[in-house]
Amino acid sequence: MSHSHGGVRQERKQKTRQALMDAALRLLEDQGLSSLGLREVTRAVDMAPTAFYRHFRDTADLGVALVGQALGELHGMVLDALADTVSAEERIDGAVEVIARHVRAYPAHVRFIARERHGGVRLVREAIAAELRRFGDEVASALAAQPASEGWSEEDLGMLAGVYVDHMVMTASAFLDATREGPGAPERVASEARRRLRLISLGRRHWLD
Repeated sequence: MSHSHGGVRQERKQKTRQALMDAALRLLEDQGLSSLGLREVTRAVDMAPTAFYRHFRDTADLGVALVGQALGELHGMVLDALADTVSAEERIDGAVEVIARHVRAYPAHVRFIARERHGGVRLVREAIAAELRRFGDEVASALAAQPASEGWSEEDLGMLAGVYVDHMVMTASAFLDATREGPGAPERVASEARRRLRLISLGRRHWLD
């Protein structure tokens, strides 16, 4: 009996934690994390400010949790886009489409990462950098498995992976801005992103020359 009690309590705690994160994300659409007040967040979910500390140490801690949520689901998506089952051309179109879809589905998450990557909260900056590094390592492993990478040093593959990850973050930010710029803007962003990826592919093909 007590076990099910604990389970229900755990579930309720998880729900409250998620509600705080969702509220913070909404509030962060118009401001940076460094100016977000704890009371603002608790007021948004009708909670006593002191109750916040059952879930997070402070707003920076909440920000770190948001980083995990925002970047967590990207991993599988991008690795799928890099899979070697299609032509390079299709892979480029696929990668750009994946990013566009992600921005449409999670605009607030993308805005949060774009803003806080160089924002005022050190813990969150470090969490984003660490997540993107881990991400780069995954991309590097995927690239290493491709025939096109034969003869490449680990260092160079890491560099190429970093270029892809940076390009992805930049493209996501550009898609986000494009939603405010009226019709035709998202297609311009997509076209530019595809051209850049093509340039990277060409460079990759001739790198060992």
